[in-house]
This record gives sequence, C-alpha cells and structure tokens, in this order.
Amino acid sequence: MRASLLEGKEVIAPDARIIGHVSGIDVDFSEWKVTHLRVDLSNELVETFGYKKPFFGRLEILIPVEAISNTADVVTLNKTVEELKDIIEKTK
Repeated sequence: MRASLLEGKEVIAPDARIIGHVSGIDVDFSEWKVTHLRVDLSNELVETFGYKKPFFGRLEILIPVEAISNTADVVTLNKTVEELKDIIEKTK
C-alpha cells in the first residue's frame, strides 16, 4: 500500500473511539521499514492523553505500526485509548 493511500484515513481504537486521521508515516531508512503512523489527534482525545490543545492546528502524535491491526477504509488499532497513552509519542 502506498503511503499516500493512508493519508486522511480515520484511525480508530478497538472500542470504536476515533483517535484522529493519518497525516503521514515515519520510515527508518537504515532498515527500509515504516515505524510509525503520524496521526492528527482528535480534539476529544488531546486532554485524555495529557496534552494541551494547540491554539491553531492539530496536535500530531506518532503511533507505532505494531499497534495497527488492520487497514481498509479506516485504520484499526489493536490498542485501547488507555494502552495508547503509554506508547504514543508527540511530534515536535
């Protein structure tokens, strides 16, 4: 699957909560593999994850590809929102 086909897809937790939308991918070029999805976090979950809502734009997080269970019309994760708190990274 091309990275451009993922951009804009909703990212959903197993409990059907919308995490956000894919904004890109991170690649480890030394191993030539995708390591993370870049996700624009939904406004609902910004505070849940302990971040401050930005005045402009969206907060972008990195979700490891190991947390993905399926990609189709949406990206489905295999981690709950509570489990994601421990594995996500905030981009700069």
